[in-house]
Amino acid sequence: MNTASAQVKHLQVGNMKVEIHPDRSSAGAAAALAAAKAMKDLEQTRDSIAVIFATGASQFDTLESLTSIDNLPWNRVRGFHMDEYIGISPDHPASFRRYLREKLTSKVRMKEFFEVDGSSPNPKETSREYAAQLHSADPQLCLLGIGENGHLAFNDPPVADFNDPLDVKVVRLDAVCRQQQMAEGWFKSVEEVPEEAITLTIPALFRVPKLIASVPGKRKAKIVRRTIEEQISTACPATLLRTHPDVTVYLDTDSASELDGILEGR
Repeated sequence: MNTASAQVKHLQVGNMKVEIHPDRSSAGAAAALAAAKAMKDLEQTRDSIAVIFATGASQFDTLESLTSIDNLPWNRVRGFHMDEYIGISPDHPASFRRYLREKLTSKVRMKEFFEVDGSSPNPKETSREYAAQLHSADPQLCLLGIGENGHLAFNDPPVADFNDPLDVKVVRLDAVCRQQQMAEGWFKSVEEVPEEAITLTIPALFRVPKLIASVPGKRKAKIVRRTIEEQISTACPATLLRTHPDVTVYLDTDSASELDGILEGR
């Protein structure tokens, strides 16, 4: 066993596997390697590989590593993203369309990428159209994160629905979520953060057979512990990850810093 792998700690809670890496770079690299393996496996059986990509600071290292791996079947990948602010232009510094163009689609040549049009005059119709595209593609892999309030995509606690009848919907963002977006540097003030967004719902995410969650950084330590310890409920939507049949959460020592008691003896 090499030194790097020896430093990785493992934990399982329900079905949810957790890996704790020495730093955010190594955690991101490990998540990327897992995604790369999944893509190569899917290449053996599928002409088209649909993948959902998250955005935000949690994905920096994962996407940087993933787009640097050679010989991945990007020419078969049909990409989707999870969410987008309503009323924001695609060139805004905080736009998730801009984020993914800069960190993903400008670096690899994909078969196709479907953007969520947050500047559409009819967000509900945009949501319906995106849901139809998503359903047709049948995603097999999803890269995601966990918000500081436990959200998955933009399913904040007040709007999260584990049995949502919709695959994509318009939501209002709660105060904790909007504060996080400002704190990560995407906006200069909370007032600038849009109040609404288009998001994939939790059932849409959980139909994907394989989930890879990157959750680095000290700001995520409290929600990581809540995700592991709390009763499964929409008060912390990420707790539902413990029920997914194939999910791995990649942490660094900062995001795992409140797990010392849980990790004792492991």
